[in-house]
Amino acid sequence: MKAKVRGGRLVLDEPTDLPEGAEVELVAVVEDELTGDDRRRLDSDLARSHEQARAGALIDAHVVLDELEGKQGS
Repeated sequence: MKAKVRGGRLVLDEPTDLPEGAEVELVAVVEDELTGDDRRRLDSDLARSHEQARAGALIDAHVVLDELEGKQGS
């Protein structure tokens, strides 16, 4: 969901079906230097990674780090 600040209050840009009284964690968007194409590629890569994780097709980070540390010593 996205919201804008209006009069010191956050106003959602779209309707929501959240129940009355639901708590929502808000995080401010920090501007970055990504172009539109960069952002689309990143979003695509993250979606692909999410699907790989759901399929159990990822490599544990510790394995990758151990391999990198072994190669640095070579």
